[in-house]
Amino acid sequence: MTAKFIDREAPPQRALVIHPDREERGFSRTAEARLEEAVGLAMALDLVIEGRLIAPLRRLTPATLFGKGKVAEIGEAVEADEIDVVVVDDALTPVQQRNLERAWKAKVIDRTGLILEIFARRARTREGRLQVELARLSYERSRLVRTWTHLERQRGGFGVMGGPGETQIETDRRLLAEKIGKLKRDLVEVRRTRTLQRGARQRHPYPAVALVGYTNAGKSTLFNRLTAAEVVAQDMLFATLDPTLRMLKLPDGRPAILSDTVGFISDLPHELVEAFRATLEEVREADVILHVRDIASEESDAQAQDVRGVLDRLGVDIEERNVLEVWNKIDQVPADQRALLEGDARRAHPPAILVSAVTGEGCDALLAAVADLVDEAAPVEAHVPVGEGAAIAWLYRHGRVIDRTTEDDGAVRLAVRLTPQALGQFEQLFPSAELRGG
Repeated sequence: MTAKFIDREAPPQRALVIHPDREERGFSRTAEARLEEAVGLAMALDLVIEGRLIAPLRRLTPATLFGKGKVAEIGEAVEADEIDVVVVDDALTPVQQRNLERAWKAKVIDRTGLILEIFARRARTREGRLQVELARLSYERSRLVRTWTHLERQRGGFGVMGGPGETQIETDRRLLAEKIGKLKRDLVEVRRTRTLQRGARQRHPYPAVALVGYTNAGKSTLFNRLTAAEVVAQDMLFATLDPTLRMLKLPDGRPAILSDTVGFISDLPHELVEAFRATLEEVREADVILHVRDIASEESDAQAQDVRGVLDRLGVDIEERNVLEVWNKIDQVPADQRALLEGDARRAHPPAILVSAVTGEGCDALLAAVADLVDEAAPVEAHVPVGEGAAIAWLYRHGRVIDRTTEDDGAVRLAVRLTPQALGQFEQLFPSAELRGG
């Protein structure tokens, strides 16, 4: 990354986190919960939280967001606690950000900048890094280019120096536009390669299952539990950013492909919508979507609403998809509430499965439910002659055998559910086997 909101090489910075409580927004979650989430975001950047504050905001002040008295009050706290960074859990205009920095004599980061910085640190794949850098450049372009004087050093030798009448801001804007154009071209090439890779995966006869959910809902822990993988799973917001795929073994030993995706969050910055869209292409291709929820959280319903809202913004219509809600962290639910929760799960739409990714409770039931959803196709009957043991083994590996009969002559008749891709592959690989139905 070319510019940093937080210098990772410097000593840990002291931070004050402020949640402006806008009453007119009508949020479904409490101001306290939103403040705690903002604190979690700040901690994900290794900031040392010295203070946290809910600031009621009945009327917006165009120049500073907060009123004059509140700005002065916060300024006194910033000076007294020797605060380096003030995190404002809201979207600030460039003018507001600049004015607050001058008033408080500290670095100011809004919610968008905070999330962009986390993405910049966590992205691992080339596409993820390109998407995040593109988002950050778009964000910085709207910040009056105040942090981009370093770009001047990158101009030598490329013939892009402006004429005598070009101001520094105009020059930086043009340089940003050129960098954005190059990033977009690079992304086109990366996406073309990934589309080819996805096409190769789709030729495999395995159903695809995707995990989605609010950040820190336990998706990566569940992913590790189901696949015996070692994906980073931390009690931290946005611990996973780039999609990860592993083989998953369904009941009867049949494989599927499970993908772990970036966690969702409320008020997703519009600069990151495209970055989310890229990481969630696995979701659009999935046969089954598992919506993982932290059911022990008081904010579980509100978080689920946020997830559905982001999916809708990205063009994923969950009403038309095979979706299971995975109510995770039941090991943290008090015993006297379990029976009530189990009743809610039975009545839930879409269907809900209670699990604990930490202890493994409920995971067998989850896998069985996934198998049922990918088994919607009618079973076919395969007649496998004697000596074709490889065909029988192939059907067990790639399908779900629901009945088996051995005939007098040693031939085997199987009733098996197969995806359309698997059915086509079987016919090509084992032409001597007879298929009926499907």
